[in-house]
Amino acid sequence: RSSPDVFESRMEKRNEVKKQPVGYSSQGEFIRCMEEKARQIFFAEGLGTKTSKGGFTKDKTLDSILNVEMVKEKSAEEIKQIWNQYFSAKDTVYAVIPAEKFDLIWKRAQKCPSFLYALPRKEGYEFFVGQWSGTELHFTSLINIQTQGETAPSQLVLYHYPELQKEKGIVLMTAEMDSKFLVVHEAQCLANQVQLFYGTDRSETYKLVETFNHRSSEFKYMSVIAELEQSGLGRELRAGQVSDKS
Repeated sequence: RSSPDVFESRMEKRNEVKKQPVGYSSQGEFIRCMEEKARQIFFAEGLGTKTSKGGFTKDKTLDSILNVEMVKEKSAEEIKQIWNQYFSAKDTVYAVIPAEKFDLIWKRAQKCPSFLYALPRKEGYEFFVGQWSGTELHFTSLINIQTQGETAPSQLVLYHYPELQKEKGIVLMTAEMDSKFLVVHEAQCLANQVQLFYGTDRSETYKLVETFNHRSSEFKYMSVIAELEQSGLGRELRAGQVSDKS
């Protein structure tokens, strides 16, 4: 009664709070705001990239994704955590590869730029050809290549970024895929096979890659399936396919 204006102001604020949805918290809003600010600081959100005719990003540089200058002040472990946390919320494949492991993969990719990968399906396997183009690895199903030849579009592209390799000892990787043909755990299976065949310490396993590139007449499809099953990757994918249906 002594201060009608103050009373009116308080009532207005009370009504505003009542209009807010259940579970609303000003503290929660603040946290979301700070997370968004942090994301904007470290990530460029695809600025400066162009989309190619096939729907994949052309010239997808690390600078177009990550604020490289900003993360240079961070340790390798901190960058790994930032990268993994950012992409874990996205429907895609990603990784942080140790420099030594990528060195091995990259040297072998120069000598053997293509390989045949097997993707377990409900019945049997579907084969994909992986072809390196610079630090990008393009995957296309074998049946598409057989029917469309060189014009067959990529269905998965793995982008490797060695910009921080010398200074931080890590190589960042992310991917784009055609969701009409692949889901994330299938794309992940193909990405894991790159480590299996190109990053292996077993000479017998890498010999399959050499045979495919340099002695194709001696190459046996079933050898790839045998390695895949022995590694456990085939069983992991099938388990994921079963859980998706259940």
